[in-house]
Amino acid sequence: MNKLLVVGSLHYDIMVDAHHRPEKGETVIGTGCSYKFGGKGGNQAISAAQAGVAVAFAGAVGDDDNGKWLLSVLQKHGVDTHSIEVIADTPSGMSIAITDAEGDYGAVVISNANTHIDAARFNDQALWSGVKMLLLQNELPEAANIAAASEAHKRGIKVCINAAPAKTLSTALLACIDLLVVNGVEARDMSGISVTSLQSAAQAAKALSQEFAVVVVTAGEHGVAFCETHQHSGALAAEKVELVSTHGAGDCFMGMLCASMIIGDALETAVSKANKAAARHVSRHL
Repeated sequence: MNKLLVVGSLHYDIMVDAHHRPEKGETVIGTGCSYKFGGKGGNQAISAAQAGVAVAFAGAVGDDDNGKWLLSVLQKHGVDTHSIEVIADTPSGMSIAITDAEGDYGAVVISNANTHIDAARFNDQALWSGVKMLLLQNELPEAANIAAASEAHKRGIKVCINAAPAKTLSTALLACIDLLVVNGVEARDMSGISVTSLQSAAQAAKALSQEFAVVVVTAGEHGVAFCETHQHSGALAAEKVELVSTHGAGDCFMGMLCASMIIGDALETAVSKANKAAARHVSRHL
């Protein structure tokens, strides 16, 4: 019982650099382009695998070259891909992001194969063999998340959700969650508390702990707060590093957090490790 099962999205990301993002009807000449492995689920699975725990992935890709490449990247990092469906006659998920000269970006995500996950597959006992924790995000249809969370809950497996991107969670899903991880915006939407400091992040974590056994609120440059069983709480300031890019920091944090908890670390220790890992991530060129 030492495996992390990630149920999530997989995207082939096209990253475009331009002086500015186009207005309606405008064509802009770009300055650069790159291609990246993406999807919150995929990124978090790789982060956890890099932290040294066994990781299996359940999701879907299309029967195309992008899908083959996505599978190969997961396999290269040691992630078990046997439970990823290949959907015939359907393209793999993808996104296109445009970053301007100021570093701001906008993106379009097309879920494609990610929306075709068969919820019935989570009834398969073999899928849960050795699994200690299930990790979810909000990039899949909620029916898939509910099916996975319900099966994990029935088996006594801890359910963690990184509730991003922000959206309302159903009662059926809420009933299965053991660990909630949200950023400042998501914490505000769920608690009504505006997260503008480490102190307000801690307040939001305590408020959300009335609904969830364990809550972690990441607050960007301020740091991270946590609360467990309505009582034990704490906050850690962000590590002081030279910022290069925040892209992917949340997924890096999630992977390390779950990996640390799977090996038996206390919540505060796991949060501290994840905080340090995210700081390293944002301070290096990817």
